[in-house]
Amino acid sequence: TEAGLHHVLALGLALAAVPTAAALFMTTAPYGRHLRPGWGPAIDARLGWVVMESPAVVMFLAIYAAGENAWEPAPLVLLALWQFHYVERTFVFPLRLRPAARLPVAIVAMAFGFNTLNAYLNARWISHLGDYAPGWLGSSAFVAGGLLFVTGWLINRRADRALQRLRADGGTGYRVPRGGLFERVSCPNYLGEIIEWCGWAIASWSLAGFAFALFTAANLVPRAVAHHRWYRREFPDYPAGRRALIPWLL
Repeated sequence: TEAGLHHVLALGLALAAVPTAAALFMTTAPYGRHLRPGWGPAIDARLGWVVMESPAVVMFLAIYAAGENAWEPAPLVLLALWQFHYVERTFVFPLRLRPAARLPVAIVAMAFGFNTLNAYLNARWISHLGDYAPGWLGSSAFVAGGLLFVTGWLINRRADRALQRLRADGGTGYRVPRGGLFERVSCPNYLGEIIEWCGWAIASWSLAGFAFALFTAANLVPRAVAHHRWYRREFPDYPAGRRALIPWLL
């Protein structure tokens, strides 16, 4: 049945988080400051970002609209939360990337595949396979998850703005970010995104949501560690008290 297949795919995604994290700790994904030869042809990063993130907006909407519960209150609010993040991340965030940035086609293809699967798992669950009672929007799970989602989004957005201000004078090089959570960790933007999708997992209370949150952490924790090491290597006066991702811990 579709429900059985959906469960297997979501469980598979959750289990894949462990080897994914292990692989990314050993080999940093080659984009942004970690771009390096040997990964095949590359395209403009802005275009690549839109292409690889687009399933999270377009495909998610199409799959969601086909669900039997698509017009019920709880699924509609969950849809709004998802699109609130991904419309900005897909079509606005790329405009803030460095003009000369490149993105390997291999990375675009892998991300496109992941976002396609993830869009199916989460959209199909909230609009068709999941069962949200009329009072779900007032449940402790939804309220707690929704608050966590918004908190993570605010952390992520504030960090992105701080990074954007570093290039406000037209510079294209990297600088040490300051202010806010940047005084505690090197990558508050990644911390915010992990918190955001943990909130989604709780608000949707689904295996698909928890698998996505796990996979997000599997991708971003190793990258935060790699960024932290890069900052320490490139800037000898980098603040010694900063951690990579979690204040005072990691």
